[in-house]
Amino acid sequence: MTSTVDSFAELGLSESLLKTLSEIGYETPSPIQAQCIPVLLDGRDMIGMAQTGTGKTAAFALPLMETIDIKVAKPQALILTPTRELAIQVAEALQSYAKNLPGFHVLPIYGGQSYTIQLKQLSRGAHVIVGTPGRVMDHLERKTLNLDHLKTLVLDEADEMLRMGFIDDVEWILERTPEQHQTALFSATMPEQIRRVAQKYLVDPKEIKIKSATATVAAIRQVYWQVSGLHKLDALTRILEVEEDFDAAIIFVRTKTATVELADKLNARGYAAAALNGDLNQQMRERVIEQLKSGALDIVIATDVAARGIDVPRVSHVINYDIPYDTEAYVHRIGRTGRAGRNGNAILFVAPREIRMLRTIERATRQPIAPLTLPSRADVTNKRVADFKTKVAEVLDAEGLDFFANIVSQLCEEKDVSAEEVAAALAKMAQEGKPLEVAGEDPQPRPFREERSEHRPASFGDRERKPRFEDRGERSERPRFEDRPERPRREDRPARPAPAGDMVRYRIDVGREHGVEVRDIVGAIANEAGIESRFIGRIGLYEESSTVELPAGMPAEAANALKRTRIRGVPINLRQDEGRPSGSFGGERKFDGERKFKKKPFADR
Repeated sequence: MTSTVDSFAELGLSESLLKTLSEIGYETPSPIQAQCIPVLLDGRDMIGMAQTGTGKTAAFALPLMETIDIKVAKPQALILTPTRELAIQVAEALQSYAKNLPGFHVLPIYGGQSYTIQLKQLSRGAHVIVGTPGRVMDHLERKTLNLDHLKTLVLDEADEMLRMGFIDDVEWILERTPEQHQTALFSATMPEQIRRVAQKYLVDPKEIKIKSATATVAAIRQVYWQVSGLHKLDALTRILEVEEDFDAAIIFVRTKTATVELADKLNARGYAAAALNGDLNQQMRERVIEQLKSGALDIVIATDVAARGIDVPRVSHVINYDIPYDTEAYVHRIGRTGRAGRNGNAILFVAPREIRMLRTIERATRQPIAPLTLPSRADVTNKRVADFKTKVAEVLDAEGLDFFANIVSQLCEEKDVSAEEVAAALAKMAQEGKPLEVAGEDPQPRPFREERSEHRPASFGDRERKPRFEDRGERSERPRFEDRPERPRREDRPARPAPAGDMVRYRIDVGREHGVEVRDIVGAIANEAGIESRFIGRIGLYEESSTVELPAGMPAEAANALKRTRIRGVPINLRQDEGRPSGSFGGERKFDGERKFKKKPFADR
């Protein structure tokens, strides 16, 4: 099977899925899709080596869905992902592919979400489970997840699961799957441990390797706006008003319905916009493109398929209102600007849970994408006023104002007002429902809490948070398996590398008698206060309490959040420790006068 396939219809997918792909905007399979889909449809195990953003989600999701029996409301496919963000993205993709499959149910399960919610959803029945290893293990142990009907198992980003210390958990899950099932393993790289897992659990796998050769035009300025604190439509209109050198724009969304809805909303706000989607016949499509070329339209809202082949030199901006599913789509989108030797602008809207895709696009395109500061109310007001002054100046330079000057003089005499006051009244009338001064408050943007970055060590966002006390039940009541691999005692693990900077030691009111482990403390601090694990220092576990070293000068907001935090259902009551000094970092450290406590580097846990 070569990578040059013209359409999904050549891959053997059902008519229902082909129809859905057409509606979504998928036209030509990416190389990973072209090679993997036929192999998985044949029922073979497979190893796919491809970077994130090459379209591999569809490569395993589409053939997986062909095996689902909707009448059986039991988990028939399990997809393991390293992070909750990826689990959510994969689940959303599956749901979109199931648009024409009534009754299909996909369920993401991951740490940090209430067990109560997940148990209710599991009891209703799900055909596909997308989960992180730790939470899937917990459900298997509690017997709330049954894999007896499993047909397909997918390991997505296996090398990331290895890097984050989940590979033992993955093997534990693999050992508890039915003997007869199909397994697909996807990994950007193939470390020895991943290779060993593949050899142990996959049967005669077909190995497929895809190289990503995606690149973008250097003449295109690429920026992103963090979706936070303001509705996307309001942010879009601010950007459209203030962007310099704006001539025309193509705005990309994921669905045909969204093209129409957004076009209507922009027209209502005074923009010349039109929708471009697969429902338009060729004559109407050509008419929209011609209007964009001539200047009758300034904005076209399009899906990926509908925008293919558009070559309009005046398109100065491409706006990704909805982030694309893969990097190829992103490159195709922004290729609509910066044409004919001109400079172009590409703006990407990114929600917090989509930050992984942003970083993937940066790696695939080999270009950084800088954050865009959203124009403030003052910026928009100044721009509107400047445009208004320009229009007035143009009219002042024109001839034939004597008639109107006479009317102004009459108004001044009749109302006993100055010409400036009449001019102010006329200016107010001229706003035509679009006030020059923007009202309201500017929202405060919240910084992304990235799960990881290639530029720094892994943070706690990479790991799933252990469920809290009220979600898990008593520790002694948790079911255990005698054959579960024994983990090394934490006292026997090497010490955590000391974070840089001054540290302050705090005491909290939870300890060994509450069943607390180091990872519970790290998880609570990382999730509730937003402090990355690399900034958390030495942690001492005692019977009734614990100590933890945190950066000096911790923001009051973070400290207050920790004071209200509970671990295993117990309020931690964070306060500065008045006991013995913390001493120097590194080396061994005694607790309770005799026990020596060492910690393993967090990224290796």
